[in-house]
Amino acid sequence: MMMKKILAGLLLLFPVIVSAQKGKLIWSDEFNTDGLPDPKKWRFEEGFVRHREAQYYTKNRYRNAHVKDGHLVIRAIKEEPLRLIKGGTSFVTSDSGGEFTSACLNTEDIFEFVTGRVEVRAKLPHGRGVWPAIWTLGNNLAWGPGDSSWVYSEIDIMEFVGHDPNSIHANIHPGYEGGSRGGKITVEKPWEDFHVYAVDWKKDRIDFYFDDKLYFSYLRKDVPPGKWAYDTPQYLLLNLAIGGDWGGEQGIDPTVFPADFVIDYVRVYETK
Repeated sequence: MMMKKILAGLLLLFPVIVSAQKGKLIWSDEFNTDGLPDPKKWRFEEGFVRHREAQYYTKNRYRNAHVKDGHLVIRAIKEEPLRLIKGGTSFVTSDSGGEFTSACLNTEDIFEFVTGRVEVRAKLPHGRGVWPAIWTLGNNLAWGPGDSSWVYSEIDIMEFVGHDPNSIHANIHPGYEGGSRGGKITVEKPWEDFHVYAVDWKKDRIDFYFDDKLYFSYLRKDVPPGKWAYDTPQYLLLNLAIGGDWGGEQGIDPTVFPADFVIDYVRVYETK
C-alpha cells in the first residue's frame, strides 16, 4: 500500500520521465483512500440503464462500489426479493424484473479527453452471466427509440463475458450503421490475476492492448469518408453488468455472487 502511494506520487510529479513512451500523465485514480469512490473523479449511473441487463445500478452504495486497501471494488450482489431504500432512492429487486445490484462509475462532465492512452490494471470476476467492462463514450450520446439504437461513439477497452471465459474483447462502435468493429485475444483464465487493459487512441488509429500485447487496431484509413467518430471528447466508464443482450446469452449462474470487479488503478496519458 505504501509503495503504491509512493509510485503514484512519482508518476504525478515526474510523468514525462516515468512515462516517456506514453506521454505525460494527465489524469489518474490510484484508489488510495478508503470509502466511497472519490466524487471529484467519479459519478454514478443509477437504475436499469441499458441492454436489458439484470442489475440495478446503485448510487453511493458502499456494498456495490467502494475503495479499500488500494483497490476499487465494484461488487454485483444477488439481493433478497424485497424493496431497498438508500439515500432517498427506492428500487425493487425481483418485483421489478431484476434481482441483482451493481455499480457503474463514469467521469462524464468531470474528466473528458480527446486522444490519449488509457491503462487500467484490474482483476475480473468470472462465472456465467457476468459482464464487466472498461470503456469510453463520446459526450454526444443520445438514446434511440426503445433502447435499440444510439447516436454516439464508443470505445470498449475491455469487455469480458462469463460464458466465454478465455476471451478478452475490444470493440469499436462509431455510431453509423455497419460501422462497429471488434477483436479479441485468447487468455487462459484471465480472471485469476490482475492484468493491464489499455487503449492507445490517436488521430489516425486506435490500438488495444492486453498486458502490452497489441491484439486489435481500428484505422482511420479503413473508415468511409466522413465516418471517423473519434475527434471529439470521450469520458471513462467502469461497470459490472449482469446478464443482458450479450452477457446473458447463456443465462446467469446465481452461485457466482457476490462477484467482484477489482480495479487497482486507472491512468490516462497524453499521446505522443
